[in-house]
Amino acid sequence: MRLSSYLGECYNELRYKVSWPTAKELSNSAVIVLIASLIMSAFVFLVDQGFEVIIKQIYKLII
Repeated sequence: MRLSSYLGECYNELRYKVSWPTAKELSNSAVIVLIASLIMSAFVFLVDQGFEVIIKQIYKLII
């Protein structure tokens, strides 16, 4: 297969066969991803802080 025909087929598929989201769907998805990322980062932060407290207590017992 020649490169030009491959690129032409790629263009046709992306232009006519792919179902692209609307601007509203895209912005809604972006907001959902942002909120989920913030929730997950807060969770990881809290777990990290909890482990830090636990490790410090263990070190106090050992030393």
